[in-house]
Amino acid sequence: MTISENIAEIRKTLPKDVTLICVSKTKPVELLLQAYDCGERNFGENKVQELVSKYEEMPKDVKWHLIGKLQRNKVKYIVGKVKLIHSLDNIKLLEEIERVYKNKELTAEVLIQINIGCEESKSGILLEDLQELLISCEKCSNVKVMGIMAIIPKGTTKENMMYFKQMKDIFDEMSTKNFKNISMKYLSMGMSSDYTEAIKEGANIIRVGRNIFGEREYKS
Repeated sequence: MTISENIAEIRKTLPKDVTLICVSKTKPVELLLQAYDCGERNFGENKVQELVSKYEEMPKDVKWHLIGKLQRNKVKYIVGKVKLIHSLDNIKLLEEIERVYKNKELTAEVLIQINIGCEESKSGILLEDLQELLISCEKCSNVKVMGIMAIIPKGTTKENMMYFKQMKDIFDEMSTKNFKNISMKYLSMGMSSDYTEAIKEGANIIRVGRNIFGEREYKS
């Protein structure tokens, strides 16, 4: 199937309030432009260098999402280029985002990435450390938390639904709090293999790469 056919198939399954992010990591701009020509405007990249390179080549109305781990020394490269940072997971990174964006007199919109499966191989903050990060977020003036994100462990459909439900429960609980600089607008979870399950449990952002562009392409 072509990229346009893939997108059309995915679109048939999406409620109107769910944002599709086309995860374009390792893919050439030519393929991104095919998705763009189908009306897609939200693209996700894992690496800052790749995002910045594609930012220069793609139309300026693209909304870029940094969905991979963000190193503190790379924050300066994405200022003014990224719609949403999905991977805030520690206080030192928060402080660097706040410092860099304040210097540019801009505001960073971010999601807190939660390591819901407590996996050592994955980024994200553990639940026991979340409150401390939230307190620090409330002290910021140039960082706005817009919701939460997770990459769940690989598992069965039943296990997937359990993790997605846990995330939705956290999202709902945080929605009842009167935080400063923190709102629960976005729940970003679900990828090519499990996005339909994520939507059932309340995701309103899904991140789909393989089902649009095919398998990732890594340089040898």
